[in-house]
Amino acid sequence: MSFRTLDNLDVADKRVLVRADLNVPVHDGKISDLTRIERLSPTIRELSEKGARVIVCSHFDRPKGKRVPSMSLAPMAVALEKCLGRRVRFVEDCTGAAAEQAVELLARGDILVLENTRFHAGEEKNDPAFAAALARLADIFVNDAFSAAHRAHASTEGVAHLLPSYAGRLMQAELEALDAALGNPVRPVAAIVGGSKVSTKLELLGNLVTKVDILVIGGAMANTFLAAEGKSVGKSLQEAEMHGTALDILAQAKAAGCRIVLPTDAVVARELKPNAPTETVSVDAVPPDAMILDIGPASVAALIKLLPTIKTLVWNGPPGAFETPPFEAGTVALAHAVAAATQRGELRSVAGGGDTVSALRHAGVIDQLSYVSSAGGAFLEWLEGKTLPGVAALET
Repeated sequence: MSFRTLDNLDVADKRVLVRADLNVPVHDGKISDLTRIERLSPTIRELSEKGARVIVCSHFDRPKGKRVPSMSLAPMAVALEKCLGRRVRFVEDCTGAAAEQAVELLARGDILVLENTRFHAGEEKNDPAFAAALARLADIFVNDAFSAAHRAHASTEGVAHLLPSYAGRLMQAELEALDAALGNPVRPVAAIVGGSKVSTKLELLGNLVTKVDILVIGGAMANTFLAAEGKSVGKSLQEAEMHGTALDILAQAKAAGCRIVLPTDAVVARELKPNAPTETVSVDAVPPDAMILDIGPASVAALIKLLPTIKTLVWNGPPGAFETPPFEAGTVALAHAVAAATQRGELRSVAGGGDTVSALRHAGVIDQLSYVSSAGGAFLEWLEGKTLPGVAALET
């Protein structure tokens, strides 16, 4: 796809509305993870240094069209100020007289954060009047919130049709990484898909079997496939009602020339708790009272041996219950191998999804892959082959 970027864009003295994603995790009133703010900062810094009057808008949480003080963006403006090392103003509304007056007071290079767009019901309804009120604040629109691009809301899609619209640096990086992973990848391409349920990733699996050469299925999702093939998985989490669907996916993959890889051995335990007694068994010999909680060492070794045969890897979902030791071993070993191959220049690796990001951070390799997407739902919908409204609005 072709989209407009900040390259060669003259923003001096222009009012630039930046759609950010400041929907960061907050616990006990404090921001617990600054990743999204840190990734947003290069776009805002670049625009400010080029002389723009930068106006930042975002949603936070689900206030459902009402003003909820605990869901204000004021703390995010403070965090952004610290991250940028320069003053960031804040105004207690995102449209209307207060917002318009705050924008009027901006000088070249100034930065202003507007209040939560979801305090207005028109945001999620993509109300044309609300989109127009946002557009009145600016001369140019920059969308730097790929993680919200799957939503056709006023601040992600509506306003993009009312102003000259461009992708910010984070949006640009996401789109270029995803295009390199699935749009126009260097082959052979493999995908690792984990997670608990086939039912939540049906569209993803259906799209990937037509796009990749090898599809590795892990996590509890693999249990459903193993059971569909007639293997006993004991008390493992699996979806009995999805056996027919799993067999259909295997047939689709075969017809598309996509090789499916399932675990051959597993780490099992009688209960999922830290440091529970475990044993490693073949997937053909899972005890009836045990649960599969991690891929086994032979399966990990086979996947690591696979890496030199591929050029591009897409990863969504951990292959084991990595949050609970010792069931992180398979995920961590695989993550280290993927990171090492990437660092040697042998592999382009693109990963995303909340659990995947957490697993890579847990393994200590989150900065060693080619690209790790901070987007959740948008990343998944892109992998499913869906058109994202916020991205489509930026196409040239």
